[in-house]
Amino acid sequence: MVEVGEWVKQDETVANIETDKVTIPVNAPEAGLLTAHLAKTGDTVEVGADLFKIDPDQAAPSKAETKPETKTETKTESKSAKKTTPPTNTKTASEPLRPPPQQTILDQEGKSEPSKQPLRSLFVPENSASSSREERREPLSRMRLRIAERMKESQNTAASLTTFNEIDMSALLALRNRYKDDFVKKHGVKFGFMSPFVKAAASILQELPLVNARLDMESKEIVMHNYVDISVAVATPKGLLTPVLRNCERMSMMEVERTIQELGERARDNKIALEELAGGTFTISNGGVFGSLMGTPILNAPQAAILGMHAIKERAVVVEGKVEVRPMMYVALTYDHRLIDGREAVSFLVRMKQLLEDPQRFLLDL
Repeated sequence: MVEVGEWVKQDETVANIETDKVTIPVNAPEAGLLTAHLAKTGDTVEVGADLFKIDPDQAAPSKAETKPETKTETKTESKSAKKTTPPTNTKTASEPLRPPPQQTILDQEGKSEPSKQPLRSLFVPENSASSSREERREPLSRMRLRIAERMKESQNTAASLTTFNEIDMSALLALRNRYKDDFVKKHGVKFGFMSPFVKAAASILQELPLVNARLDMESKEIVMHNYVDISVAVATPKGLLTPVLRNCERMSMMEVERTIQELGERARDNKIALEELAGGTFTISNGGVFGSLMGTPILNAPQAAILGMHAIKERAVVVEGKVEVRPMMYVALTYDHRLIDGREAVSFLVRMKQLLEDPQRFLLDL
């Protein structure tokens, strides 16, 4: 945050506003002297409220005025540092060396032979971190606070249930390995696993519209969608964000990969717009990128379902009566049992398994 009394340029960032999802920079509308902050760090402000005052009539400081001051301060600091530097405590050859702690104890007891090492020293080194145990508290960021509230709200409101299945990724891996170089050359983005999962999910959600719907308990209605907007979970330094891919049912794999890459980069750089995070009818979370073998994702309220992808691991499986090693992935669908019955949830994963184990099916719209 720029301090009061400092000169700011037009469009220079003066402060940051942290919303539930993103941090938004607030820039100076014009050049001038910052005369006051109207809100303190940590305050909650209303939309449209003034945050600071700028006096545009104040002249900008010249370079000649500020440059010598900086040099003078640097010299002064270096001189004072030299004066206050304590002399080095060096021992001469005539000074006796300080005995180690154990030997000191032996001398006090009048023993000439060293005893066994104390039991405590076998387990706790003298300079271990446990000798200075501390507890530190940090304020919750606005985003982390909102994430905590939404996660608990989701668990308290929905009747969450999770069903599992496993997918043989052999065919999809073969398809990816065969065409990944051509895909990059033509489209400029990598051929990952998210695009097949997004396209398969979009196709299935049109077949099972309740999984793509949501409950409105105030009006006691089911809100159906004739479009598929999939939220894709992206990990950022400040927390998990879910930018939305709009109209996935109309997107090609190239468009899915490119949009995920662009949204992910903006989310991690804190440059994503609020409208790009709003909405969504279904969510896909890929814990496999972090090595997760299996998990139960939490619903992204008010959505009624979320798909969890996990790591691909080679395992022994039975294929047509023979044991073979195949690259397998566990998938999980958490759903709101108030709206979605077990039949729809299980059918979703069975259909997902069919499409991804034979990717030509949804490429040919079969």
